[in-house]
Amino acid sequence: MTLTRHPEPDASRALESLLAFWAEAGVEASYEDEPVDRLARGAARLAPRSPAVAASARPSPQASLAGAMPSLSAAVDQARVLAAAANELSELEAAITAFDGCALKSQGASRVVFSRGNPQGPIMIIGEGPGADEDRQGMPFVGRAGNLLDKMLAAAGLPDQAFIINTVFWHAPGGRPPTAEEQAVCLPFVERAIALVNPSVLFLVGGASAKAMLKQDQGILSLRGRWFDWRSSDGALDVPAMPSLHPALLLRQPAAKKNAWSDLLALAERLDRPRLEP
Repeated sequence: MTLTRHPEPDASRALESLLAFWAEAGVEASYEDEPVDRLARGAARLAPRSPAVAASARPSPQASLAGAMPSLSAAVDQARVLAAAANELSELEAAITAFDGCALKSQGASRVVFSRGNPQGPIMIIGEGPGADEDRQGMPFVGRAGNLLDKMLAAAGLPDQAFIINTVFWHAPGGRPPTAEEQAVCLPFVERAIALVNPSVLFLVGGASAKAMLKQDQGILSLRGRWFDWRSSDGALDVPAMPSLHPALLLRQPAAKKNAWSDLLALAERLDRPRLEP
């Protein structure tokens, strides 16, 4: 006769308690046929690797930076060549459209957003980057922020006096601000646009625009309302520039409109002065 051994009462209660604990924790099934020593597996992962394996698996920061810099440098050089060859704004727009060196172009943007406004006007307004409305219509500042900007210019006695572009020419994913690298790649096109338009003043709206164009680290609240001398990368151009608040910020914080209005009045006053040609 075969005898079946049953667990001791204390062992049975301990097993039931353990099963109840795991069930309450959300464990519904066992996926391993054999027990696994998790501690041994963790120790194996933490074991030091040989220097040769570690070096091949994880490139040094210097190597990564060296691999990235030539690509950015080459893109900037290509942008300079294309921009320099443009003798008209239409040619510059065509050059930007043909340019593949900015990563934004392949990150969901539907088209190039180049410019709008009066290229014979004394003001060049430089924003940060196109939004979703601009991406759909192919022109900068055509959404709610653009409508507010137009109304402010008209109220300041400056209707149809501005030519408007951005620091980059493609809509960034999620409407995020452009990165310093994206702005650096597009800068030769921006500088060529300034040279072709030859404005009396630059009006830099938004922190990303002011920091990129003036090479400043301060925030827009510290920069706004002050006059700076903007100079091109080759030193050939020198234009007075004033940073100000972005119209999109004014829509979110209406109380800040008085500061932007003060900036516009200072801009209009500056334009009344005789311009000294170099």
